[in-house]
Amino acid sequence: MNGVRIRKQKGEASKKDQKLMSNGHANMHGQPAPEKGLSSRTESSENIFLFYPNIIGYSRIFLALASLYYMPLHPRTCSILYSVSCLLDALDGVAARYFEQSTRFGAVLDMVTDRCTTACLLVFLSSAWPRWALLFQALISLDLASHYMHMYTTLTMAGTGQSHKQVDQSRSKILHLYYTNKNVLFAFCALNELFFIALYLLSFSSPMLSPSLLPSGPNMSGQFAQPGSPAHPSPSMLFASPYSAGALELARANKMDSFWPWVIAGVSAPIMAGKQFINVVQLVKASRWLAEGDIEMRKKQGLPRNTK
Repeated sequence: MNGVRIRKQKGEASKKDQKLMSNGHANMHGQPAPEKGLSSRTESSENIFLFYPNIIGYSRIFLALASLYYMPLHPRTCSILYSVSCLLDALDGVAARYFEQSTRFGAVLDMVTDRCTTACLLVFLSSAWPRWALLFQALISLDLASHYMHMYTTLTMAGTGQSHKQVDQSRSKILHLYYTNKNVLFAFCALNELFFIALYLLSFSSPMLSPSLLPSGPNMSGQFAQPGSPAHPSPSMLFASPYSAGALELARANKMDSFWPWVIAGVSAPIMAGKQFINVVQLVKASRWLAEGDIEMRKKQGLPRNTK
């Protein structure tokens, strides 16, 4: 009888354990297991990709793409879309701090968007003014190399938890002021983009910078056509393809007044030059910091070994 009773008790205990395991209240060690719904709710409660600052970042990309679509022949529409995309760069930082949604993904998205939009505009300027293409290519290379080197060095040397905008004053007083003072950062970034937008507008308005391909000569009315004059024949009469480089240059000629683009370019030019100097400083400082890390790593590895 005792044996039968013991077997019954063991069977009841095993049934209880199975019931607990099926209900998710016990694990392999007999300890209460966390509820399934709790872990799934914790994982799905925050979607980084739908944070408000990142949504603003997506809208910046959309506006930038729209501005590229209008860039060849619609300077006003393109300038408005491009400017709004750049201004939203300041808004996403405010939203990140207000909603406590600062993320590494958002920081990288913001930087990549900045670099790509500026590079696209400089590519257009290279095609608008081929004589200055080498300068624009150098500016693109400097901008990309400087920010990539700075971001990579910060993540490698300072750890993944540190933002690239946290620059110690002992590293560089210039970069410390540039990244920690929001007014300085906004002024340099905004006026740098404003300078390139002014150059873009001048490609539509200044015959001195962007003359038409036709030589000066008498037109159909007997008057002498000036470079950039709208009296030139339509592109379809001169070029096989209306989307060729020559047709687009002719279509851009003398489309708007050049007074305000010249004023904007003159005011923002010193700040643009200062921004390029900061890019050089950033590239040099990041390279030196990365080299210091390489030296420390080689010392820990016992390098260079004595080969004698």
